Amino acid sequence: MASVQFNGIVKKFKDNLVLNGVDVDIKDHEFVVIVGPSGCGKTTLLRMLAGLEEITGGEILIDGLRVNELHPSKRQIAMVFQDYALYPHMTVEQNMSFALRLRKTDKAEIDARVGEAASILQLQPFLQRMPKQLSGGQRQRVAIGRAIVRKPKVFLFDEPLSNLDAKLREEMRVEIAKLYQRLNATIIYVTHDQVEAMTLAGRIVIMNKGIVQQVGSPIEVYRKPANLFVAGFIGSPTMNLLSGKLSLQGEDLFFSNGDIRISIPPYLLHDAKKHDGREVTVGVRPDDVLVGRTGEKCSDKVEGVLEVCELLGHRENLYIKAGNTRLLATVEAFFDRSPGAAVSLCFNYKNMHVFDKATEKRISE
Repeated sequence: MASVQFNGIVKKFKDNLVLNGVDVDIKDHEFVVIVGPSGCGKTTLLRMLAGLEEITGGEILIDGLRVNELHPSKRQIAMVFQDYALYPHMTVEQNMSFALRLRKTDKAEIDARVGEAASILQLQPFLQRMPKQLSGGQRQRVAIGRAIVRKPKVFLFDEPLSNLDAKLREEMRVEIAKLYQRLNATIIYVTHDQVEAMTLAGRIVIMNKGIVQQVGSPIEVYRKPANLFVAGFIGSPTMNLLSGKLSLQGEDLFFSNGDIRISIPPYLLHDAKKHDGREVTVGVRPDDVLVGRTGEKCSDKVEGVLEVCELLGHRENLYIKAGNTRLLATVEAFFDRSPGAAVSLCFNYKNMHVFDKATEKRISE
């Protein structure tokens, strides 16, 4: 397998800047997921690595070798596409062995490699079937098998599960995780689905508008988002983001937006005087909004009205309005209050996040 480096990668389509100085180092045998909204440049970056798009600026290294001008067939990379890209007139076995037959690989070796991949992906019963006779999940396994038989240095996955239904996506996530453990491969996986990113990745690269926003392990980007975009993008349901101002009262620092007034503990912002009057955005995940009845004791209690209850099985999303501010809280099902009921809220300060309103960057001391 191999390491991959993106150094200052720039991509323009005429006057449209798609990638703007992307720097990412991917280690040998690492599983890295590139995640971001549609149009952020993640697939373009993958295609440039594969040699399917020209590089406007910067360089890409595979095992230390610059590959900017190297033909795609020489890069020792295999790519699994969103739409499977199987040959409809070929059997499963023929699809999986096609690249090897083009190289005029010995038939015994072709049979051995196809058999090994079919065994890993449980495709032995389907080797003589045509793609139209397979389910979506089976077709995707064939596409993955076609990549495995080539024994590439790097596997590239471009949103491979987006055409599958929810149940099949769950099953294929497990299959891909097991495949990584078995092959110990270098995998770069592109998706817009943060659930895939959080469950599969060793490290996540979060992109927006052609720029890398943060790189880290799933738990790092969840617990310490670097900026407002990451805070709002990672986590389901999405984080509550409240815009307001910090004010110093005595020795204590408070956040207020007119509807909500809560204290900012010293371990979040140590130098309280430095932040007096600062405009910020405070982030609180729905799991960290604690909901009770009015009249219960609670520091920095916020009074609100329950608008909507959204049952999700073992959990329930509560949409609450406090003045003109709307908050989302996730609680254990079944919450014993109906829409229209008055509720009181508290916040788990240990997991609170504070961002500068102007720069949108996390404030950390």
